[in-house]
Amino acid sequence: MTIRRLLAVSALSLALSAGLAHAQTGDDGAGPVALGRIEAAVTAEMPRVVAWRRDLHANPELGFAETRTAALVAEHLRSLGMEVRTEVGKTGVVGVLRGGRPGGVVALRADMDALPVLEATDLPFASTVTGTYMGATVPVAHACGHDAHIAMLMGAAEVLAGMREDIPGTIVFIFQPAEEGAPPGEPLGGARLMIQEGALANPRPEAIFGLHVVPGRPGTLFYRPRGFMAASDRVDITLHGRQTHGAWPWKGVDVIAVAAQIVQTINTLTARTIDPTTTPTVFTIATLDAGVRYNIIPEDATLSGTLRTFDIAQRDDLVARTRIAIDNVAETYGATAEFSVRQNAALTFNDEALSAWLAPVLTEAAGAGNVNPATPPTTVAEDFSYLSQEVPGVFYHLGASKDGVDPNTSPPNHSPGFDVNEAVLPVGVRAHVLSALRFLERE
Repeated sequence: MTIRRLLAVSALSLALSAGLAHAQTGDDGAGPVALGRIEAAVTAEMPRVVAWRRDLHANPELGFAETRTAALVAEHLRSLGMEVRTEVGKTGVVGVLRGGRPGGVVALRADMDALPVLEATDLPFASTVTGTYMGATVPVAHACGHDAHIAMLMGAAEVLAGMREDIPGTIVFIFQPAEEGAPPGEPLGGARLMIQEGALANPRPEAIFGLHVVPGRPGTLFYRPRGFMAASDRVDITLHGRQTHGAWPWKGVDVIAVAAQIVQTINTLTARTIDPTTTPTVFTIATLDAGVRYNIIPEDATLSGTLRTFDIAQRDDLVARTRIAIDNVAETYGATAEFSVRQNAALTFNDEALSAWLAPVLTEAAGAGNVNPATPPTTVAEDFSYLSQEVPGVFYHLGASKDGVDPNTSPPNHSPGFDVNEAVLPVGVRAHVLSALRFLERE
């Protein structure tokens, strides 16, 4: 951690402590916005939030192709009298709501992209849309809940705009493209590109908050301080051997055998050299592409996979040892190997002081007994991590399983059957509104 970040965290901790007391006493005579007023405004907004969610669900768009979605968002923010910037990071949208009283700056973020997934939910508004991914026509669906994220933040923008005169400061709304990673040929994903193009400048937030729907008890909010969601790396391996007849493997160099040995080596490295109780680590080889005919051993094979880690030094050591191991396996068979790693998302690190401050605020939003600020880490990843590297942030999850369904058997994110329990949408809207308001009211 840099000296600048240490100073920022220390200052934030002091400000949050002092600000919470101030917000409770309302020394300036204004006081915090009453919870009852917020709840009434959110309830009144819910029909539009549900309608937006269903419209977006039926019209999903892949990363950096969210043109319809971005236009809908920008039009809505402009209708609320906000300063709006479009095409920030290709299709990203930034809205700035300036309150009627002086104060600080806070940011709220939602992601907008869908996935190349064939939906199997039987919803009346299920997606039938197709798009282009890696040069092929593919089905597209909001199989990760970003449609709900957009709708909830649009609803929060409406509620907060209606309280503009009572807001002590400025709220920045960030609608981000390409959270699921940079499309092929693009060097940066949505969060990093938006940062590069000034999403966190003019005005610069002092803190940023975001949420994600996941399987979980409906309406619950959960997160943890420090490392919450894993760093994600994409791994690519290309093997070169010598083609031969399947009946004469000794006359060639068998890349299929090399690939099989490499998968086993990677699995063994992870399982036998890392203590899973201290730093969860997942290293998965998910694709293997080789050959065109059952009786021909091909010349080349390509493998790809994902590495999820919570410790930077340990990750670097594992990558280095994997590189050596792959080269050794290939050399043993007489093959050659090319190995590359590209980060898709950094470790999602929740600021400790901000995390502690946020728990009672989220309890206002979700109710007593529905907030867990010390949930175990999760090996899925989020490029919100890059935003919270720039300014202190907290990212939390919203349980969105169907009523009466065990979250452990609920269809997971990225699966064809994933869906969002619309009964949790008011909780998400309240969480956005309260995290922004209470942060600004702290001083």
